[in-house]
Amino acid sequence: MITGKNLIGNELSTKDGTVFTTFDPQLNKENAWEFTEASLKEIHASVELAEKASREYALIDGTKKARFLREIATQIENLGDELIAIYCKESGLPEGRAKGERGRTCFQLQTFADLVAEGSWVNATIDTALPERLPVPKPDLRKMLVPIGPIAVFGASNFPLAYSTAGGDTASALAAGCPVIVKSHPMHAATGELVAHAIAKAAELTGMPNGVFSNLNSKGIEVGQELVKHPGVKGVGFTGSVKGGRALLDLAGQRPEPIPVFAEMGSVNPVIFLPEALKQRGDFWAKTYAGSITLGTGQFCTNPGLLFGLAGDVLSAFANKLSEEISAIQPGCMLHPNIKRNYDSNTSTMLSQSGIEVVAKSQNAVPANYAQHTLVMVQGKDFLSNPRLHQEVFGPFSMVVACKNIDELEAIITNLEGQLTGAIIAENSEIKEYGNLIEILKNRVGRLIYNGAPTGVEVCPAMQHGGPYPASTDSRFGAVGIHAIQRWVRPVSYQNWPEDLLPEALNDSNPLKISRLVNGSLTNKPL
Repeated sequence: MITGKNLIGNELSTKDGTVFTTFDPQLNKENAWEFTEASLKEIHASVELAEKASREYALIDGTKKARFLREIATQIENLGDELIAIYCKESGLPEGRAKGERGRTCFQLQTFADLVAEGSWVNATIDTALPERLPVPKPDLRKMLVPIGPIAVFGASNFPLAYSTAGGDTASALAAGCPVIVKSHPMHAATGELVAHAIAKAAELTGMPNGVFSNLNSKGIEVGQELVKHPGVKGVGFTGSVKGGRALLDLAGQRPEPIPVFAEMGSVNPVIFLPEALKQRGDFWAKTYAGSITLGTGQFCTNPGLLFGLAGDVLSAFANKLSEEISAIQPGCMLHPNIKRNYDSNTSTMLSQSGIEVVAKSQNAVPANYAQHTLVMVQGKDFLSNPRLHQEVFGPFSMVVACKNIDELEAIITNLEGQLTGAIIAENSEIKEYGNLIEILKNRVGRLIYNGAPTGVEVCPAMQHGGPYPASTDSRFGAVGIHAIQRWVRPVSYQNWPEDLLPEALNDSNPLKISRLVNGSLTNKPL
C-alpha cells in the first residue's frame, strides 16, 4: 500500500509539505497516489537519526552487513508484481525492462554482500615496528578504510530501481558502513516508497540500528539542497544532468566542511567509425547503432550521441543506411512529459544550428509523450567551431560528424568534454594505424570500447562507469561495480595501538582471514 509519507528510520512521517503526484506517460494522466514533500524538520530529523545510527553501524561486522544487504534483495523480490506494475505506471517503461532492472538491483546488493562478507576490501595495511632502527625507531603503523558517515543519495529519473532507492549508490554506501538518506525522485515516488519499505523491513529483520536508512519525498530541489547543506551529511551520490550535479557540487563546496559529491552526469559517448570498418561491414554497424540509439527511447546515459567518420561516399552511405534502420524502429514512450518537452526543445535547438542537415526524422503522428527519432549530420569544421553541438540531447537523437581528415578528427576528439564512454569501430587490419587517435580518445573517456555499442553497462569489478568532467565529478571513481564502495570511505592509520584496541582487520592474528599488505607483502596469514 502506497502511503505517500516520508520514511524516517522506521517511522512514517507527514508534516506540512507540498503535495504532489506522479504521472503515467503511457496513459498521459496523473497517477492517483499523493505524496507529501519532506519538511525542513523532517530533513533534519532524518540526518540526526542517521548520525546516531552511524556510530553503531560503522562497528557492525561484514557478515552482519552482508545479511542486511541480502535481506534487502529478498524483500525487493517479495514485492512481486506490485512493484513491477507501479514501476511501469510511473515510467512508461515496459514490463521486461522493469523485471530486468529489478534483477540488476538485487544482483548489485548480493555482490556487495559478498564483498563485505569476505572483508578484504578494507585494504588493511600493516607495517610493524622496528624499535632498534637507527637513527630513529620505526613505529607500528596499521591502516584500513573506514566509513565517512551518512550519505545523501539522489534517485535517478531514468532508472527507478538500479540507480535509485536501493540502487548502486545506496548499496555501496550501506556496504561501506554508511547510513543512507534517499531523496526520492518525484517521477517515481511510489516505486521508491515500495523499495524504501523493503529496506526498512530488512533493517528490522537483521537488527540494524534505527536510522540506517531513510526515504524523503520531494517535488522540487529544496529537499536535496537542505540535505547537502546539513553538516551531518558526509557525502552525496547523484545520477542526473550536468546542471543538477554541478549545482550540488558547488553547494557541497561552499559548506564550512566541504564534502565529496560523486555525480554521474552528462555524456554523448562518441563513436569513431574508421574507413575500412564501414567499407567491410557498414550495414551491420548501421543496424547495430540504430538499435543502440533508440534503445529505451534513447534515455540512457550511455546513448551514442556523436558518430564520427571521415567525409566521403563511404560515410554518406553509412549515414543513409543508419537513417533507414532508425526509421524502421517504432517510436517509444519517454519517462515523463517534462522529459519529452526537453527532448523536443533540445532537438529544435540542434536543428537550428548552422550546418546541420537532417538525415532522419519521422513525421508520422505519435501518441503523447512518444519521441520521434532524429539523426542529423554536420561537417567537422562546423562541429569544431560550435560547442553547442557537443551537448547531450537526452533521448533518441544522434549526430554524424563528417571530418575532412584524420587531423580534424583528432582535433575534435581532443576538444570534447569528458565522457563516460568512447568507442572505436575498426577492422583489425587498420586499427594499428590510429594509435594516436586511440590515446586521444582514452584521455576523454572512462570506458574505451572496441567494435561494440556503449549501451549496456555490465555490473562487474572491471567496469568503469565514470569519466572526466562533466561525465562525472571525480574520474577516479565509478558508480557501478564493487569498487563504487571506495567513494564512501577514507583511510585511517593506527600508530602504536594495543592489540586489544585495534579493529579485527588489523589484529596480529587476522581473525577475519582477509588478505592484507604486511611489511610490503600481500598475505592472509597471521603475523
